[in-house]
Amino acid sequence: MKKRAFTLVELVLIVLFLGIFAAISIPRLNFAAVSKQKVECLVTKIVTDLRRTRTHTLHNAATNTIGFALNMVGPAPYAAYEIINLDTGATVDSYTIDSDINCTGGDQFVFDPSGKLSDASDTKFNISADGTSFTITILPATGMVKYTED
Repeated sequence: MKKRAFTLVELVLIVLFLGIFAAISIPRLNFAAVSKQKVECLVTKIVTDLRRTRTHTLHNAATNTIGFALNMVGPAPYAAYEIINLDTGATVDSYTIDSDINCTGGDQFVFDPSGKLSDASDTKFNISADGTSFTITILPATGMVKYTED
């Protein structure tokens, strides 16, 4: 009975061909799709946290007469943001933004106890990376948060 097996030379050639094919195909992969997902994820996170900040303000309106704020950290492009209880000065939560993503625009979003955006607050915020861009807008009269892809 004759055993069939691959020789070492055949195995080395197969691995070499696979390496060549990988070297050709990897640069052609669409990494912009991955970047777009990261931007969309961050937009959803910020919109959720803006809504959460407003909810904290409404929920604590009886005891907190100043409100809550979402503040961007550092100069634009921002590296992080935090939710602040304006009555106590305590940080409720914070989030670090990936350095691949460009965040610009408003840097302070303050909600008063009625849930409205305060007069001193910014109303727009831009997030972009690798050709994908979103604008987050807060309506001052109601505190409603929405986003659009540019």
